[in-house]
Amino acid sequence: MRRKDVSVVLAHGAWADGSSWARVITALKAEAVKVFAAPLPLTSLADDVAALNRSLDRTGGPIVLAGHAYAGAVIALARPERVQALVYVTALAPDEGEKVADVFYRLAPHPQAPKLAPDNNGLIWLPDEAFASAFAQHASAEDRTVLCAVQRPISLNCITVPVGRPLWKDIPSWFLVAEDDRMIVPETQRYMAERMKASTKVHAVDHTPSVTAPRVVVDIIRDAMRSVTGN
Repeated sequence: MRRKDVSVVLAHGAWADGSSWARVITALKAEAVKVFAAPLPLTSLADDVAALNRSLDRTGGPIVLAGHAYAGAVIALARPERVQALVYVTALAPDEGEKVADVFYRLAPHPQAPKLAPDNNGLIWLPDEAFASAFAQHASAEDRTVLCAVQRPISLNCITVPVGRPLWKDIPSWFLVAEDDRMIVPETQRYMAERMKASTKVHAVDHTPSVTAPRVVVDIIRDAMRSVTGN
């Protein structure tokens, strides 16, 4: 199978939008890869899965599906017909019957992790200062300014609902463990990757490597693509 027959679909996590994948998108496009960023409303897990499936419907051929952070739960519930590989970028991977919050809060948080609480609308916003202290501490001031300005809140309904059978039980998965992650504890990432039997790469990157270390993200996506194309 040729690489140009495969579509790469990227799903953003909480407090981000598709622009967080910009450097990954341009790097893959430079290699003539078909790549799309799926917009998620972050209003409920069911809403996000439905939105992702609508984006998948716009593609053709086999799919490599990558998710960052919260979106790890979303990509694992996508329709399986054409999804042939999953890539977890410092992502959350609840098992069947678990909630996203169960794995996120599995261990004590990093000392610099922000305190998170919903507002009166049941939405969780990331405090502005957390972009520099925990979300993307390796990013430039300019990049952090943009991340903060475009942030999208996540609803409690995204993280408090038990998930169904995840796709990673049935198709190959890859996991980028971020050793410098201050949002999702690295030990929790290793635990999930081992439970998934994922092909794992460990790098000294922060929680948002699509912004701060895009080549690392592109490399692991390439590995997943090779498993689909055979070259």
